[in-house]
Amino acid sequence: MAATVSPERDVVVPPIQRAFREGLYAGAIALGLFVLFIGLRTDQNISNELILVQRWLLLALVVIATAVGRFLYVGYAQPAMERAKAEKAKAPAVVAEPGFVRQNFNKIGIVVLLLYPIAMVLAFGFQGSLKWVDNFGIQILIYVMLAWGLNIVVGLAGLLDLGYVAFYAVGAYAYALLGTHFGLSFWILLPAAGCMAAFWGVMLGFPVLRLRGDYLAIVTLAFGEIIRLVIINWREVTNGSAGISGIPKVSFFGLMSFNVSDPNYIAKVLHIAQSGAYYKIFLYYLILALCFLTAFVTIRLRRLPVGRAWEALREDEIACRSLGINTTTTKLTAFATGAMFGGFAGSFFAARQGFVSPESFVFLESAIILAIVVLGGMGSLGGIAVAALVMIGGTEILRELGFLKVVFGPDFTPELYRMLLFGMAMVIVMLWKPRGFVGSREPTAFLKERRAVSGSFTKEGHG
Repeated sequence: MAATVSPERDVVVPPIQRAFREGLYAGAIALGLFVLFIGLRTDQNISNELILVQRWLLLALVVIATAVGRFLYVGYAQPAMERAKAEKAKAPAVVAEPGFVRQNFNKIGIVVLLLYPIAMVLAFGFQGSLKWVDNFGIQILIYVMLAWGLNIVVGLAGLLDLGYVAFYAVGAYAYALLGTHFGLSFWILLPAAGCMAAFWGVMLGFPVLRLRGDYLAIVTLAFGEIIRLVIINWREVTNGSAGISGIPKVSFFGLMSFNVSDPNYIAKVLHIAQSGAYYKIFLYYLILALCFLTAFVTIRLRRLPVGRAWEALREDEIACRSLGINTTTTKLTAFATGAMFGGFAGSFFAARQGFVSPESFVFLESAIILAIVVLGGMGSLGGIAVAALVMIGGTEILRELGFLKVVFGPDFTPELYRMLLFGMAMVIVMLWKPRGFVGSREPTAFLKERRAVSGSFTKEGHG
């Protein structure tokens, strides 16, 4: 093992000694951080009095796990990674041919997505598949579409948007209000919601044309909060915090309905058994088609002049202007296009839930969507889809981990700790893949041969 030389004194510190010291430091820091969060818990006794429940054993386990983990990382894992990195640098460069899965990753993914509901029905039956199709399939695909829409603004145009949930809310409330008051069909209101969200995207784009970086992020964050506060306080229209209920369901292009009381109910038309799974499976394929539409439009736009202008704006706005590119229209088209897909996802969300309220469109949603884009690799559709699967699917699967109650006690609720695990996963992924799951990207314009640009050659945060 390689020893560490202290910069202040020419003293060689063995790695095990350094690891032991850093393990003790990590344990002490964990003790200070978690003594009030884990060691003590407030509860009520039979007399309805507030009492403190001591959990010193659980605190000790967390502190020991932190210290041992730091010791193993500094003493063994870090030197092993440094040796592997040194050996890799000495070895001659060998261009490895991509395997079958890597070559056909997109095709395999599409086939899996198309067959997913069928597999769930075969495995769990119609009623048993509801949870897996709805909570996992539909929920993840909604966030995939939202992240792909935000990817146009952040990943392609390089404009940091912290208020993207506002366009999500505009699409949802546009469908909810027009559908409940005027009885319009989902297929009419879907493009209407997208156009309305795109309009507000342009309205946001005009005031922030001269802003960049942190200032742009603050203004977009304020825009998201303004939309949420308007929804809460404009009670005559939005019904305030009570939300809007009774939102009509999506029909199969007006030919078949999913309401049992309708004469053209799908089970009556096709002469099959009644089941609520039909509607969820239909919604799954609908959001899957919307995701495919988002991916197709994004890929096509990247190859057009407007897409190349977005990428030029992302890399260097001053150089972009010097080339004669109109940065005003470039920014506005990015905001409008990204907002349009957010509006599509919002209208679908309202149709799926049948109820919308301001609590569904808080800043945390924008943060989650942005985190998916960053973790997946900005500009990478495949990486973003994988990040959405890991992050949203991971938080949903916590509800299924009932065995954790055996370890931490019957009162332990795993889903309450999803944001803690969410943050830990983000830190780990950023240490492992600083530029996201897919840190390389392929240029839209190339000479003779298309080659992927490694994340090492791209700016931090733009890979």
